[in-house]
Amino acid sequence: MAANKSDADFDDFLASEEDLESALCVLAGSDPENCSYSRGYVKRQAVFACNTCTPSAAEPAGICLACANKCHDGHDIFELYTKRNFRCDCGNSKFGDFTCQLIPAKDEQNDRNHYNHNFNGCYCTCDRPYPDTDDQANDEMIQCVVCEDWFHIRHLGCTTVEPEELQEMVCEACMNKAPFLWTYAAHFAVPPVVSVSRPEEDVDVDVEEEAEKEAEATEPRQRDEAPSTSAESTTQEEAANRSSPCKRTHEEMTGSPANAATKAVVCTLKELQAQGLQRLSQGAVFWPYSWRSELCTCTDCKRAYVAAEVPFLMDQTDTILAYENKGLDEPFGQHPLMALTNSMNRVQQLEVIYGFNELTTSISAFLEECVAEGKTVTVEAVHQFFEEMRARKRRRTNAGYQ
Repeated sequence: MAANKSDADFDDFLASEEDLESALCVLAGSDPENCSYSRGYVKRQAVFACNTCTPSAAEPAGICLACANKCHDGHDIFELYTKRNFRCDCGNSKFGDFTCQLIPAKDEQNDRNHYNHNFNGCYCTCDRPYPDTDDQANDEMIQCVVCEDWFHIRHLGCTTVEPEELQEMVCEACMNKAPFLWTYAAHFAVPPVVSVSRPEEDVDVDVEEEAEKEAEATEPRQRDEAPSTSAESTTQEEAANRSSPCKRTHEEMTGSPANAATKAVVCTLKELQAQGLQRLSQGAVFWPYSWRSELCTCTDCKRAYVAAEVPFLMDQTDTILAYENKGLDEPFGQHPLMALTNSMNRVQQLEVIYGFNELTTSISAFLEECVAEGKTVTVEAVHQFFEEMRARKRRRTNAGYQ
């Protein structure tokens, strides 16, 4: 076959290859042979829903990659990308008489699993399916890293950069459930600051209320009490520090040698709030991949993360990027297509990429035609489709050698 593609073509299709690699990494990070149920609530894995076994009217349920391949082969399966802390439901009480072929004995339900409308095939605030045959906008979708729902770009309520430049996103609803994130957004989000007009005395600290009240109650007592001996003073300071890990004493702020040997934990959140930067509390927020490392991990802030049900934000390995990188490193993560292209020269890579893109485009067109004409996708129709594909390939190959 003649192969005289330009460098520009190569660069364009490398972008397609990167998209393909990203999609493959989602699967590569999960075990395609063994049901993940025995591993409990897996930190992150590829999850699927079976519309054949648990249709939209039934209770939502999710299955692992291995069960999608082996237990539900031939069923109406749709991919949910990845889910956090999820345990495979295949064959439990939500599936009626259906039994998992890989691990038949399972609890009736997984009480710690979290479900949303994605498990019924719907996404975004518009609660529409994907792909949506009634939607002519062909809008890009992106996943919230907190609730893990998917959103159309146009429904995020904010101005965004180009889709290929988007990084981690937190939707507006999740930002409001963890309102302290708005302070971090003013400093670290993309773009970082919307407005700067907030006096220091009006600063609100979004940490555990009990710890804050206890700290405020400690200060008046220290001011009103008579001077004590050095030993008593040290004991009082240590008790105050234990009761409010976020507060810095006067000696620590002024560099007094009295506490030079012991550094109190400084609350990054309070320090950021004291700077008076404010971001409008509306719309989704986009973050650089490094933003989680900026979050305060003092005791009070950790309590606030737990109260808002977002403790995973302190975990750098919770990100999709970390999961995809893990997929590349795992032995079963080397997808045959990626392994094949890695061993090819530039021209051979182009041929594979062109072929893959042509195949996916043709399959999409074939299925769209069947839907438009109300045809049933039969085995005979599929065989005929692939025979026509092979005939076109033979004609191109013969032409290339003439």
